[in-house]
Amino acid sequence: MNDLYQQIQVYLNMEGEIDFEEFQDYYKKVIDYLQEHGNDLEEEQIWQGLLVVESVASNAENRGKEQRKGKEAKKYKRMRERAKLWAQNFTKRLQSLGYSDEQINDRFHAMLEEEPEQQ
Repeated sequence: MNDLYQQIQVYLNMEGEIDFEEFQDYYKKVIDYLQEHGNDLEEEQIWQGLLVVESVASNAENRGKEQRKGKEAKKYKRMRERAKLWAQNFTKRLQSLGYSDEQINDRFHAMLEEEPEQQ
């Protein structure tokens, strides 16, 4: 999960936007990872996962609005929907760990401000 988290930080801090193929490849990596490991994540990984899927969902929604029609628009819609389901899952799990909505929101926004780790 940390690799996916670091990659989303790179994307979030980029000046430009990645193309559809790269976005779709990243999305597939995220979903494949979550399908295999999503229910076994530790607390810190849940936080990272929340940022990843919320970012993917938001980006897919914005890209879908720009596309409006065509195959890519439909794909963006499906990506957003699946990422949102994972975001809801992670939010519920964090709530069950005792975090309030305000705490989740505060930590999420702090993570958005992070810079990617230097390799």
